[in-house]
Amino acid sequence: MEFKDYYATLGVPKTATNDDIKRAFRKLARQHHPDVNPGDRAAEARFKDVNEAHEVLGDPDKRRKYDDLGANWRHYEAQARQGGGAPDSGPWAGGTRYHTVSPEEFQELFGGADPFSDFFHTFFDAGRGSGRGRRAARGARPRQGADFEVRTELSLEEAFSGATRRVVMPGDQGSRTVDVRIPAGVNDGARVRASGEGAPAPPGGAAGDLYVAVRVVPHPRFERRGADLHVRSGVPLTTAVLGGEIGVPSISGSTLRLKIPELTAAGRVFRLRGHGMPVVGSQGERGDLYVTVDVEIPARLTPEARAHYEALRRLENE
Repeated sequence: MEFKDYYATLGVPKTATNDDIKRAFRKLARQHHPDVNPGDRAAEARFKDVNEAHEVLGDPDKRRKYDDLGANWRHYEAQARQGGGAPDSGPWAGGTRYHTVSPEEFQELFGGADPFSDFFHTFFDAGRGSGRGRRAARGARPRQGADFEVRTELSLEEAFSGATRRVVMPGDQGSRTVDVRIPAGVNDGARVRASGEGAPAPPGGAAGDLYVAVRVVPHPRFERRGADLHVRSGVPLTTAVLGGEIGVPSISGSTLRLKIPELTAAGRVFRLRGHGMPVVGSQGERGDLYVTVDVEIPARLTPEARAHYEALRRLENE
């Protein structure tokens, strides 16, 4: 069983404020993001550790539990396995239970392999039946309703704002409908779980779960890379030379104003902060929008425009 020092992972002291933790997380997440380090397994592992540490320390309730138990979490785990529940003294006295979002639920939102350590599963999910605890609990129960999975497609605009999908569940007593809320910023390949909405529970058992597997359809204009968006935007030749402003579309449907400095070359990239995709699990946080300049050459020249360009050429030759 692995114990992780989340403060060391983020490089902050135990006295760090919530703002200190958030700043450290954002810095490290950008540094080790898989899109920035393609094919680097070490960076990918580091990125997962940083996310896990922020999930714990960025939540005041989880941080308090982590600070209170510390290295004694192994003792708590042993007590839970023996059916004794929490220790008789300390913050768990009286059998108080806390509800947190499980690692499995976060995994289903983000997709991919399990990003959480054994400590996270054992400490925060003991008694809830999620993650490894969920699998162990299922093995102990004699019967359980089957899980049910459906697939759905979202446009990038729907992934930006969040969406609801209505699923019709068949059953012996007739069909029923389940509305599954897909969070804003959901990634392509994520699986969103509606707990207990699968096949009905048999006598003495528990209902299964409903999973919605998400495919985000590629956008004709925007390219998504993590939480960031990339778009190409045309700039008139005169604006690229002399400078000015252009309108840039955003995924939200609004038009952003981008200032173009004089003598801007084709292919130059500009960043508009906070105009990318929402970050799941980080309220109010969004990626950035990167705009690549395409300098537009006139499709035709009027006699007057030609005269001006010829005059410009004479100046260049001189």
